[in-house]
Amino acid sequence: MESANITPLLEAYFEGETTLAQEKILRAYFASDQVASEHAAYSPLFIGLQVAKEETMVQTITFPKQVKSRWWMGIAASAVIVLSVSAYVYNDSNKLTVEEQEALLAFNQSKEALFLLSKNLNKGSSALGNLNEFTNTTNKYFK
Repeated sequence: MESANITPLLEAYFEGETTLAQEKILRAYFASDQVASEHAAYSPLFIGLQVAKEETMVQTITFPKQVKSRWWMGIAASAVIVLSVSAYVYNDSNKLTVEEQEALLAFNQSKEALFLLSKNLNKGSSALGNLNEFTNTTNKYFK
């Protein structure tokens, strides 16, 4: 091959602008014994690429055994998380602020007062029931 054809191909190769066919021409040129002295510096590059291409690994690769799936650990961890969150929420909901405690005390006192009022009104209404009976009896005699 003429060195005039190889020099532009080498420049295009190092710029990354060659096609696969042009690279094949370069590999064939540097694999032959007819490499021009001006291109001799690039010969080890192409010979090294050819050797690397043919290189194979003979050592076998052993992978570590996979640990058995412990699905129950995931379930146990989820249960612990759910229990701890619910315990936290439960304990926080039982703690009332001072304002809430005062409101609860006022509510209970109002409830007791209304219960006492209801009890007294029920006594009065039962007395009115007796009065109603008295009125019916008197109306019989006076008519």
